[in-house]
Amino acid sequence: MIRLYGLKTCDTCRKALKQLDNVEMVDVRADGVPPEVLTRAFAQFGEKLVNSRSTTWRELSESERTRDPLELLAEHPALMKRPLIETDAGLWLGWTAETRAALGAG
Repeated sequence: MIRLYGLKTCDTCRKALKQLDNVEMVDVRADGVPPEVLTRAFAQFGEKLVNSRSTTWRELSESERTRDPLELLAEHPALMKRPLIETDAGLWLGWTAETRAALGAG
């Protein structure tokens, strides 16, 4: 089973959903990301987990941007780079060629 954390309105997430089989979509705005998944993802990807090019990021004040990334992601799930994909084999971030190859997607 593949679990994809993202936004239903995100074009990149939609592309990933079309190319993957047996995938469960978790809308991070509606359902959030379990804290243990966020913690694992941050340990693996570090600051890359926060999408600093997003509209949400640009709307944050300078003082908010200096807060703990995990707290920011818990409060503003749309700040997370998407998609975050979880399988039994591990975590992948973004819909890159490397991610597609690892997951056997076109």
